[in-house]
Amino acid sequence: MTGNPTLTVYDRMADEYREMATAADFPGLDLFLKALRPGGRVLDLGCGPGHEAERIAAAGHEVLAVDGSAEMIAMAEAREGVTARHAMFDDIPDFGLFDGIWASFSLLHAPRADLPRHLADLRAASRDGAVFGMAMKTGDGEGPDRLGRFYAYYDEENLRDLLAQSGFVPVDALSGTSPGLAGQTQPWLFLLSRV
Repeated sequence: MTGNPTLTVYDRMADEYREMATAADFPGLDLFLKALRPGGRVLDLGCGPGHEAERIAAAGHEVLAVDGSAEMIAMAEAREGVTARHAMFDDIPDFGLFDGIWASFSLLHAPRADLPRHLADLRAASRDGAVFGMAMKTGDGEGPDRLGRFYAYYDEENLRDLLAQSGFVPVDALSGTSPGLAGQTQPWLFLLSRV
């Protein structure tokens, strides 16, 4: 996991990211929590400092929070009710089955060519009736931001097609804009899907 510029940025700027992320209340999380079956097992994929994993756990769910950044995992481990593990997207098949998968602004760091494989792995890790919440920044292309983190951008039609091809059925959507760690305000899309 060394030599990854995106993870290097998150390790170096973990405190700044935690301050920014925990100050915002992402509306997609409320939709996700309402859709989850009670007491479900949830994967927080790319959990960052674990603030959303802690909210999911506080709502009565069993949470496995994973991230590729060692600094982020150290923060997530300190959250009440959260089990945290240092892992990458390709480790998904090893995690077991889930009633919900939360991927808030994490899969946008995967190359476009890899996203279909990651979505297929997430589908395979989902129990029947599971809910999947995915937030992505919208736009075109892929490449590094001004901090050096890799991003892949999508439009809504493209994401809906990719989800459908992987066996997910989008049932709700939200969109908006928000500032990021790089200091730019960018548009985003949240899609709530079911298996």
